[in-house]
Amino acid sequence: MQDRGGLMREIEKVVSWVVYRMTIHGKPNGMNAVCEQSEWEAMERAQPGYHTLISAGITNEGEAERLARSSPLDGDTSKPPKSQALPPR
Repeated sequence: MQDRGGLMREIEKVVSWVVYRMTIHGKPNGMNAVCEQSEWEAMERAQPGYHTLISAGITNEGEAERLARSSPLDGDTSKPPKSQALPPR
């Protein structure tokens, strides 16, 4: 971009996305959802283990949305898959 004859640098925020299974009372399997990694971390601090992480570190929101729509809702939802869980901070 040009600004008054000089170049203006755009600072791009690097965003990482997660797919998780929402805990919904009255529905045994919940519902898949997408949010930014920072939002997930805030939810985990507020209510650790309440929702189930499906996948983390996704660099594209569209890919995260596709994964959320394609992930099955059946099976054991009590724990996230070990290979995709976030590392402890």
